[in-house]
Amino acid sequence: MSSIKKILVLGAGELGTQVLLSLAQHSRLNKIVVSVLLRPSSIASTQPQKVRELSLLREHNIQLVPGDLVADSQESLAQTFRGYDTIIGCTGFVAGRGTQSKVTQAVLAAEVPRYIPWQFGVDYDIIGRGSAQDLFDEQLDVRDLLRSQTKTRWKIISTGMFISFLFEPSFGVVDMENSSICALGGWDTKVTVTAPEDIGKLTAEIVLGLEPDVAFDNRPTFVAGDTISYAELLRIVEDVTGRTFTKSVRTVEAAKADLAKEPDNSLYKYQVVFGEGRGVAWDLSTTWNHESGVNVLSVKEYASRYLV
Repeated sequence: MSSIKKILVLGAGELGTQVLLSLAQHSRLNKIVVSVLLRPSSIASTQPQKVRELSLLREHNIQLVPGDLVADSQESLAQTFRGYDTIIGCTGFVAGRGTQSKVTQAVLAAEVPRYIPWQFGVDYDIIGRGSAQDLFDEQLDVRDLLRSQTKTRWKIISTGMFISFLFEPSFGVVDMENSSICALGGWDTKVTVTAPEDIGKLTAEIVLGLEPDVAFDNRPTFVAGDTISYAELLRIVEDVTGRTFTKSVRTVEAAKADLAKEPDNSLYKYQVVFGEGRGVAWDLSTTWNHESGVNVLSVKEYASRYLV
């Protein structure tokens, strides 16, 4: 397999930015060109925050490529993709239904040699079709597309939930303001989580630290910052903050009942999936980062850094 020369990352949000910076700063980057696909309006933006973000990318010699995963046709995307030998998808469900399949079809039509799709999350194969989160079915469509062909070699990096989501009030698990914690499913239910900066680091290490034939082996690879039960999460949060938290359980049955009343409620969909606990947690000892000796943030380390 030919060596990597031109990498295109799709999107520069929370995860995309971490992947881009980790690639750009990797010791084995050498003469590899790293680019990012951004909407033309983002590249031309005069908003101070956006200007700062783009300046950071330019400072790391990251090329800005105009393109819109939603508005552009599959043929137009394929034409853009033909200029690269490695594409990494970092635009998630926010892009809308059908986007992941469209992007994958464009990658395959362009015969891009290597591809990492947006699958930074749970084990969709284990969860299967017809779960409470209907967007997951499209992730399985993407896997079917990749497994049905041989020209594009691919790698799926399963990371679990972003570690920050545990502490996001809107997700309904840890509420720092009100000193409360809610277990999804039950206190023994487990969840795998990884910090976005670690996902960026691990992705760059897989892409640039391994030989291409090893890295892109047409299989999912599992990584993790931590895998914990909600009981363990409670102990960590109370130990780190020195506070006592009020406890509650969000049962799968209750989440399903609420979802039946509000079938478009994304929060309820995720609460059912993570409450069921199937395909959302894996043993740390089996992860690529554990086997490779790459240090990443645990939940306790994350809490110690960001909660106090």
